[in-house]
Amino acid sequence: MLSQNAMKFLAVSALDIRARGQNDPNPVPSPCLSVCQMDEDTALCQGCLRTLDEIRVWGNADSQQRRAIWLNIEARLAQHSA
Repeated sequence: MLSQNAMKFLAVSALDIRARGQNDPNPVPSPCLSVCQMDEDTALCQGCLRTLDEIRVWGNADSQQRRAIWLNIEARLAQHSA
């Protein structure tokens, strides 16, 4: 499903975003890796581990919503690694 490089990028990015905290004024970066293929078994993007709903709302999401999506990605990474 996810390459080791993609997993590492997502894990490091998620950790960085969580460490910066809710009051960080910098924009929350997109997790998109330009893979954009949905896995039929998991219903997650094979590049960024987002659901279609998370991908759909990203463009209009505020920082708090984007951080929540990153937390979901981080949890999915942990499940994938287990």
